[in-house]
Amino acid sequence: MAHDIEPRLLRAFVAVAEELHFTRAATRLYVAQQALSRDIRRLERELGAELFTRTTRQVVLTVDGERLLPYAHGVLAAYDELGAAFADGARPLLVDLNTDGMISGRVLARARELAPECELMARYESGLTGAAAEILAGRLDVSFGRFAGLVPAVRARLSAQPVRWEAMAVLLPDDHPLAGRPEVELDALAGESVYAGAGNPATREWTDLAERLFAGRGIRVAPPAPVAIGFEEFRRVMAKSRCPVLVAVDFPAMPGCVLRPLIDPVPLSPVSLVWRKGLKHPGVEALRKAAAALAESEGWLKRPAGAWLTEGDLTHMCPNQ
Repeated sequence: MAHDIEPRLLRAFVAVAEELHFTRAATRLYVAQQALSRDIRRLERELGAELFTRTTRQVVLTVDGERLLPYAHGVLAAYDELGAAFADGARPLLVDLNTDGMISGRVLARARELAPECELMARYESGLTGAAAEILAGRLDVSFGRFAGLVPAVRARLSAQPVRWEAMAVLLPDDHPLAGRPEVELDALAGESVYAGAGNPATREWTDLAERLFAGRGIRVAPPAPVAIGFEEFRRVMAKSRCPVLVAVDFPAMPGCVLRPLIDPVPLSPVSLVWRKGLKHPGVEALRKAAAALAESEGWLKRPAGAWLTEGDLTHMCPNQ
């Protein structure tokens, strides 16, 4: 007996068993009667059993047909349940926000309004490099970050939508000599060691951006610090090192520190919405619509005159420029 019976054959059998009429069963399944009869004969061959007694006047289930019917119902119900479990929108979409309180959280909130029937679950990875690995492994669905900072082999397996050119800032201990300024000129950081995730394999795209920004300015990337999981642990580790920290301007407030925007020039960090190529889920479409709407209404993709950005980031954020 065959062990891989196609669900189509079982559906044909159930339709005929319930209608006890090949023409009505074919109409119910939207197939030709000839095709339906062919499927029933094939099922009988695979099972090695006659399922119906056919005469010119009636169709009757045989003993084997009656024995098969409850099994066929059970198999088809399980098959339909399996399909429903993996249907678009049936499972939660896992959305990495990187850090709580960032603009990615606003995109998620808007997407939840646009698609209230979807379950969009927030997650918090420490960088896009790490999140991309989780996406490709199937443990995350969506993230935000600097797409150009990923290696080409990883980018090739992901899709991205530009969301925002985000101004960069520096997080300073509140007694740092520069903490009293409302803004900090890049040149004022000359001689400083600024933490930018060095040594953390999950944030390589951010460290790379910092190295490009600091090059030729006399600013050093601070040596690796212990990788902190969670905002409180990050706050504790940074309080011990007392290094300035390179962050985005919407980085959440940290006790004992002040955040100061960087100027002259204003360095820009590109934020893209990133997901696995081929992923089909209504939550992804809701996120894309939410990101586009917020970018349009708040001018997230407008670049300040004279801003600093890398050529690679410009290419990926504005491919037609």
